[in-house]
Amino acid sequence: MAEIEIKNLHKSFGDFVAVKNSNLVIENKECFVLLGPSGCGKTTTLRMIAGLELPTSGNILLDKEDVGYLRASQRDIAFVFQLFALYPHMNVRNNLAFPLKMQKFSKTEVDAKVMEAAKLLRIDHLLKSKVSSLAGGDRQRVALGRALVRRPKAFLMDEPLGTLDAEFRELMCLELRKLHDDIDATTVYVTHDQQEAMSMADRIAVMNEGEVLQADSPKIIYNKPKTKFVANFIGSPGMNFIPIKEKITPNQSSIKLLDSSLKIPEQREGTNSNENFLGVRPENLRLVSENGVKGNIFGVEYLGSRKILTVETQLGNIKIRVDSDTKVKINEQIQFDTLNNNQIIFDGSNDMALQSEFMS
Repeated sequence: MAEIEIKNLHKSFGDFVAVKNSNLVIENKECFVLLGPSGCGKTTTLRMIAGLELPTSGNILLDKEDVGYLRASQRDIAFVFQLFALYPHMNVRNNLAFPLKMQKFSKTEVDAKVMEAAKLLRIDHLLKSKVSSLAGGDRQRVALGRALVRRPKAFLMDEPLGTLDAEFRELMCLELRKLHDDIDATTVYVTHDQQEAMSMADRIAVMNEGEVLQADSPKIIYNKPKTKFVANFIGSPGMNFIPIKEKITPNQSSIKLLDSSLKIPEQREGTNSNENFLGVRPENLRLVSENGVKGNIFGVEYLGSRKILTVETQLGNIKIRVDSDTKVKINEQIQFDTLNNNQIIFDGSNDMALQSEFMS
């Protein structure tokens, strides 16, 4: 398989900049996810790696070789599209065999490789079926099989589960991850669905407006986001941002919120602005009987083992996650404070997270 590196990769369509000087290293055998909202540049980045789009500038390296000048067919990379891109008039066997026949493999080799891929994906019983007669999940397996059958250096997948219903998409996430592990693949996977990304990825690159904002493991992306955008985009619900009307200084370990004082991780640096934000996940807040921030319960979402409370405060609406047996009701006045030291200060001048004891 392969290491993939992009250096200062840039793509413009006229005056519109789709990808802004991106730099990433995707390690050999890694499952790497490009995650972000529609129009953030993730699919354009994937298509440039595949050779389906030419970069405006920058380099694409496959196993240290610059392949930016090579055609897609010369890069030894397989691409799985969202809408399958299968031949509906062919049966499953012929769809799987097609890329091997184009590469002039012998009939014996074609038959062996097709059967190997079909058994791995559990579609060997469908080899004689027309793809037009298959359900969406089986069509997706055929599309994966056609990419897998020639064992390329890397697999690129552009929202391959986007057309599937939620229950089957969750199952296919697990199967795709298992497939990745079984074949020791290098996989680059594009999605806008954070649940897919968090469940599948070794590392995630969060993109917005053509820029890579952070590339880290799912755990670090969730717990230590580097920007407000990443903090809000990851998590359901996203991180709370509580406004702080004071300048944060190095070594500061508490902040004033209305009539309450909250502990924060000791800060390694200060802010440039007098208006900043305390970032805290809903599960890192707790209800208290006194000395907390006051608010009224505006909404209660029951989610099985937990509830999400929406609390109206003078600082804005705050989300708090509590156990499902917590007795609360709409319009009830409550108080809350922080549960632990997992808070992040975001500089109001640039939306960047400050370095602190927690972030180090």
